[in-house]
Amino acid sequence: MNILQLIDTLHPGGAERVALNYANSLLQYGVQSHICATRDKGILVDNIQEGVVFHFLGKKNTLDLLALNKLRNIIRENKIDVLHAHGTSWFFAVLCKISGAKFTLIWHDHYGNSEFLEDRETRLLKFFSAKFDGIISVNKKLRDWAINKLKVEKVIFLNNFIKIREESDKMPVKLKGNSEIKLICVANLRAQKDHRTLLEAFQILTSEGNSISLHLFGKEYNDQYSEDIKSSIKAMSSVYWYGEQKEVFSYLCHADIGILSSVSEGLPLALLEYGMARLAVVSTDVGECRNVIGDYGILTNPNNPDEIAKAINIYIQNPIKLKDDSENLRVTIKQLYSEEYVIPKYLSFCRDLC
Repeated sequence: MNILQLIDTLHPGGAERVALNYANSLLQYGVQSHICATRDKGILVDNIQEGVVFHFLGKKNTLDLLALNKLRNIIRENKIDVLHAHGTSWFFAVLCKISGAKFTLIWHDHYGNSEFLEDRETRLLKFFSAKFDGIISVNKKLRDWAINKLKVEKVIFLNNFIKIREESDKMPVKLKGNSEIKLICVANLRAQKDHRTLLEAFQILTSEGNSISLHLFGKEYNDQYSEDIKSSIKAMSSVYWYGEQKEVFSYLCHADIGILSSVSEGLPLALLEYGMARLAVVSTDVGECRNVIGDYGILTNPNNPDEIAKAINIYIQNPIKLKDDSENLRVTIKQLYSEEYVIPKYLSFCRDLC
């Protein structure tokens, strides 16, 4: 089977890392694996494993006919059986199918605002969804939404997954500062990630005399939210901004507690990476977060810095709980959110559709 992952860019982000994980993991299952960025390459290109074929379209606009023809040629020349379109790349995949290219089309819905599905624009998606052969949803809310709203019979929920890394995979990096407790958050500077609440929680913790630091990773955007958050970070002590990093796992291994303060999520890869790095986890109760961390982390309500600060303090004051929860969460991630668990289910779905 020849499978192509289609994604708009390979800048660090949840959908981008998922597409990359699929492309890299499929090599071990006898699949001819391809990944194609439509608009921009991004630093994750360097993480594509040897043996995975990378393609770049250089798409300039929504209806770029040169890029469309390039995608058609890639599909034909490489005898692609399954085109797996992630996020908003579905539209270009549908155009390719309408133009006469022959392939099985899977759309992977990574929609992060799954707490606000009533606000989701559906007109174009509903109309063109008739061209999808199947849909993969990253949480159960999105699965049920697709079944009720779109014109597709084959819809499944599949856990996001990460490639399991062991201690020997660590890189010799260090987090800044010399605090006793290091908090870390991997989240692009988008409003749904609600960094403001996290920064307010951190101020509460420092006012109580804790020796802590906060380390933030993610992509920034040329918008007001990004500028406001970066300005707030500069005005605070013991808060460090690292920006985009193609490899964050090595940094995670030097932290103590992983935080997500989002108001909405799908199934965040950050939680899976926190667990594999043996971090205790504090997360807002949105998307699939509750199902990921189960009893081995602390959930809070969104938009509540006092709750987040209290949850972090529980781990600061209880190092045994911190260690036990982090070890148990790691076992859960290895069992349910690894390629060994997800890829066989994915390939079975692909074969059924084909």
